[in-house]
Amino acid sequence: MFTTRIIDKNEKDRYNRFVATHPQGHFLQLWEWGLVKRGMGWEELPLILEEDGEIRAAMLILKRALPLPGMKKCIFYSPRGPVVDVESQELCQVLLAGAARVARDHGAIFLKMDPAVDHRQEQFADILSACGLRKNETGLDFEGVQPRFVFRLDISPSETLLLENMHQKWRYNIRLASRKGVVIRQAENKEDLRIFYDILLETAQRDQFLIRGYEYFEWIWDHMVLNGYGQIFVAEYEGQAIAATLAMILGEKAWYLYGASSNEHRNVMPNYLIQWEMIRWAKRQGCTMYDFRGVSGDLDENNPLYGLYRFKKGFGGELTEFIGEYDQVYSRFFDWLWIHALPIYLKIRNRKETGEQ
Repeated sequence: MFTTRIIDKNEKDRYNRFVATHPQGHFLQLWEWGLVKRGMGWEELPLILEEDGEIRAAMLILKRALPLPGMKKCIFYSPRGPVVDVESQELCQVLLAGAARVARDHGAIFLKMDPAVDHRQEQFADILSACGLRKNETGLDFEGVQPRFVFRLDISPSETLLLENMHQKWRYNIRLASRKGVVIRQAENKEDLRIFYDILLETAQRDQFLIRGYEYFEWIWDHMVLNGYGQIFVAEYEGQAIAATLAMILGEKAWYLYGASSNEHRNVMPNYLIQWEMIRWAKRQGCTMYDFRGVSGDLDENNPLYGLYRFKKGFGGELTEFIGEYDQVYSRFFDWLWIHALPIYLKIRNRKETGEQ
């Protein structure tokens, strides 16, 4: 007999073990990731599906209240969820029915999810449609909450073979950085976290993109890195930190989450060596898959994001398109308001708060 329920912190370890060992397990589904998001105003609701006392499926639901005066409404989001057998319509139906019951209790207007499932697994898409979910069109770039296109590298082969499978220039740059004296080390404390963030700020200013505040990365450090689910790497040259990265790890998978480089000494190619050392680190931890994370699905060389694709492709990975972003709508009326009216309301409110005319 199947049962679904929200669990408390007393079952955290049991929940995490299931997520870590499941083929669909993802660091964004961990209990600790819910704590990271709590700092940003979300409430974590870890849902499990049990059969005879054994967890068969799970889903970390993140809840966020809507700024609607006099109405207790919220949205649900399950990043890279659910953790379920993607070939079992029965498990998916029971898990989503459990989420719907939780949604009624909390006043959720929809549940959004973006499973890390290859788009070629059409059976899962059929299951989601049969369960009443709506697919969202998120474009080829980064319009969705999570990237739809990623680069993944099978790191089960030997280091020698991994190097052989790279683009020749990438191998050269890795060796060049080593010859020039670039050293890669793992972060040890929050002083290193600050080094990482300062370089990230420098990168954001140079490349003109927005980043989260320092406290967000403090939460990642406290809840993920210190619990063995992440690591920061720092590249040093002549005693100066010139590049830094943040990686996540769970089970047999590792993810490259953030990368940053200084404006100085870019000619010694630290970004290539630091990626290689991250791959080697993941292999030592028993990982077989290294996920470079997002790239654009538009492979036109004129696309401003093509350089990101080219850099990740050079390490020998495979472009992977996920199944996409899906919504389970619980209230059509409030879903319509979310899509059409709420953006207008927020724009007007923000103008009033900032004094704009």
